[in-house]
Amino acid sequence: MTETDGTVLIVEDQEGLAEAYEAVVEMEYDARVATSGEQALERVDDGVDVVLLDRRMPGMSGDQVLAEFVERGIAAKVAMLTAVEPDTDIVEMACDDYVTKPIDNDELLGLVDTLLKRSEYDRRIQRFFRLAAKKAALEQADKESTDEYERLVSDMAELREEIGSGLEEMSGQVDPRQEST
Repeated sequence: MTETDGTVLIVEDQEGLAEAYEAVVEMEYDARVATSGEQALERVDDGVDVVLLDRRMPGMSGDQVLAEFVERGIAAKVAMLTAVEPDTDIVEMACDDYVTKPIDNDELLGLVDTLLKRSEYDRRIQRFFRLAAKKAALEQADKESTDEYERLVSDMAELREEIGSGLEEMSGQVDPRQEST
């Protein structure tokens, strides 16, 4: 392991994929691995900055793990990293990003970098980026004609007005998938 500025919990039930993600993440960060939802709950603590969470796992699903994180007040940034195509249900999820597999090594490290940068932002800006990530995921899945998508757009516009110039100053740090917001 290298000296790092963050700890990443990888929650992936496919051991080979979990090990591959771990090898990539460990190039720049401390990494922990859990191969089930139950293990994720055992291994998460205040030292975890980012969680890469598989959505579809046997036993306890990623959705259930995420709900438990919320219940426990876990402050880590969470990205659903999953083969499940996004649907409008992601609007209500407490995740900070939603990425559909496969993901290459550069994208994986970029995702972790982005989530770590977001943790430094004010709460409203963090919420804006969560909404932007979900908006991008729904656009990728051609779900723009839903009420949930329209609500996201409206919420983002409201937040953008509230945040004002603070968001403009950080626009250079926006994930390239979200620049259309």
